[in-house]
Amino acid sequence: MTSENHGTVKGESAVVMSPTGSSSQGPPLLPSTSKPTQELPDELIQAGWTKCWSKRENRPYYFNRFTNQSLWEVPVLGQHDVISDPLGLNAAPAGGEAPGATAGAGDANMGNGQRKRRPSEEAAFGGPNSFKRPKVDIPVTPTTPTIPISPSTPGGKPWNSSSEDKQAQPTTPTPTPTPASAPASAPAPTPAPAVPYRPSVVYWDLDIQTNAVIRERAPADHLPPHPEIEMQRAQLTTKLRQHYHELCSQREGIEPPRESFNRWLLERKVGDKGVDPLLPSECDPIISPSMFREIMNDIPIRLSRIKYKEEARKLLFKYAEAAKKMIDSRNATPDSRKVVKWNVEDTMNWLRKDMSASKEDYMDRLEHLRKQCGPHVTAVAKDSVEGICTKIYHISAEYVRRIRQIHLSLLKDCNITVDSAETPDVQDRLVYCYPIRLNIASPPQPRVELHFENDVACLRFKGEMVKVSRSYFSKLELLYRYSCIDDPRFEKFLSRVWCLIKRYQVMFGSGVNEGTGLQGALPVPVFEALHKQFGVTFECFASPLNCYFKQFCSAFPDTDGFFGSRGPFLSFSPASGSFEANPPFCEELMDAMVTHFEELLERSSEPLSFIIFVPEWRDPPTPALTRMEASRFRRHQLIVPAFEHEYRSGSQHLCKKEEMYYKAIHGTAVLFLQNAAGFAKWEPSAERIQELLTAYKVFGRSLASPGTSSSSSSSSSTGGGAGDKDSKAGPERSASLDTAGSQDLNSPGEKTTPDAASV
Repeated sequence: MTSENHGTVKGESAVVMSPTGSSSQGPPLLPSTSKPTQELPDELIQAGWTKCWSKRENRPYYFNRFTNQSLWEVPVLGQHDVISDPLGLNAAPAGGEAPGATAGAGDANMGNGQRKRRPSEEAAFGGPNSFKRPKVDIPVTPTTPTIPISPSTPGGKPWNSSSEDKQAQPTTPTPTPTPASAPASAPAPTPAPAVPYRPSVVYWDLDIQTNAVIRERAPADHLPPHPEIEMQRAQLTTKLRQHYHELCSQREGIEPPRESFNRWLLERKVGDKGVDPLLPSECDPIISPSMFREIMNDIPIRLSRIKYKEEARKLLFKYAEAAKKMIDSRNATPDSRKVVKWNVEDTMNWLRKDMSASKEDYMDRLEHLRKQCGPHVTAVAKDSVEGICTKIYHISAEYVRRIRQIHLSLLKDCNITVDSAETPDVQDRLVYCYPIRLNIASPPQPRVELHFENDVACLRFKGEMVKVSRSYFSKLELLYRYSCIDDPRFEKFLSRVWCLIKRYQVMFGSGVNEGTGLQGALPVPVFEALHKQFGVTFECFASPLNCYFKQFCSAFPDTDGFFGSRGPFLSFSPASGSFEANPPFCEELMDAMVTHFEELLERSSEPLSFIIFVPEWRDPPTPALTRMEASRFRRHQLIVPAFEHEYRSGSQHLCKKEEMYYKAIHGTAVLFLQNAAGFAKWEPSAERIQELLTAYKVFGRSLASPGTSSSSSSSSSTGGGAGDKDSKAGPERSASLDTAGSQDLNSPGEKTTPDAASV
């Protein structure tokens, strides 16, 4: 069927999904003598049928975007399988006719009473310019077989679901009624499966079942997501980013450190006891160590990587001038003014005299100047930077109060009470892990529009559009099918997808290249090796967008639970299982992660294993890495060299295929923390380790570096990424496999775990 006859826009037809699971197509491009169009029933629209206008035949026809089938008459569901029976020879007769009906109506009643659309009809129907009124069929009655519940692959088996997964799904098959005039012994027709969308490349395996065991837990008390609330949260978070930018510019004269706001969100949520899933409101201390540290690193100016001698000379000159200006304009002690001015004048005299210095000479001089002036500059800027951190925190707490009030008001209007929600009883027993459930009922969802632009799914709510590639949209649909239990007909699917994508979009930020290194994930071959060699079936830090397994922990239980999330990892307590952990590269979060690991390993006697991937930060050393290396549960450790391995992009749900992977600009430490039973079951033997290292090799693929080379790019709350430590410009160094760090610790002795270094 050629596309020029479709009276809709080119490419995918625009489809609007309503809260009831229905959708309506935009008005077709009709000629001037337009005719009234007949609305299709919701069941036909969900099955992929749209009503189009034939410019050539001057009459409407019906097109199925899943099967590419075209009919002149209103289609009838469940009686014609275009895959196994393309001519409709075995379909049931239409209109309740007996099987032995006359063949004179064979063409008019082809298959199930439908006629295939042809380039032209017989002469009796008139030419292209005829204005014959189309035949009006009897509308679909309640006896019409109901269709499956998926908006994008209705009736079809998911393209990568296994028979085991299919059996595990809570299905509610609907029997197909037999036509009234058909013989009683005639078998009832079954709905025909449609052809689902098949992505060319798949970056996940949702067929793998979990081996993670937990104690049964009660549903969570998080407020259910709603597009209205998510839009309000997005607007206030954007305003909070703007406040942060203005405070840094006005008080310190600097741009905010790249993605420091994102790391502030991560660090605050580690100990936050507030009610909002994104913004912090109840933290102790109020001043964020992460935000304070990163702003201080950029005072008096931001230091970037230097490649040429002229850049080093200019950077040294700028730092000296900025330090002198700050010490003169702030309330500094006489001794501080004297030390800074003397060192700045000495540096200026050296710059005037020595014009033949090398790049290394300039960098050594800059390091000396920072050591001499840095403490004094920090002392005069301390109060101002603490004021920035305090101001941002209090604004965030006010925004949380405002969002909470609006959310409760919306639930009250829907007759949903929060305080009186009954918590169901749970048994004290071990079960395989399952997605987190919400105790509060979900309110009716508003209208969300869906249309496709080439291979991108676009979801719009009140003018706010979010996008996701079509393959990842299909992935979200499968995760929703496996995990959601309160929406069997997918009536709330689109609004929940919109909330999910909007939440991560807001957390990433809207700057140029911002979020490129966020939510980075391990390559697919590494996941395959982890599952095959070490029985890994669970990701401790992921999201519905970047997960490889269908069981994972993520940052936002309210939006992600419908798509398989088990909630935040720091609130997840497995008794046994094999886990992969690629945490966000935030020091406070990684330190809390290590504490949680050791508590779980200490109290469990069942097989428990954690394989952790963290950056190899040695200057200064990361407390989390130091603690894991000294842990008595460490069984093995290896180092993957910088620039010799890769990550999957944090924007993988939108980026092009050639931008899916990028090189890691730092080494990655891989540590195995296991209890005795876990070590006996998933021992990191030499053969298994070699298989893991082989999976890390890049087979001739040209990789791009992540984001901007002069700044750090950290991971989001849902996965690791590639980046430097707290935006520090460290020397680029390559490494080989650390033989000392890779030694096997099959029988580790008792080691004392050092306390986490205070920030």
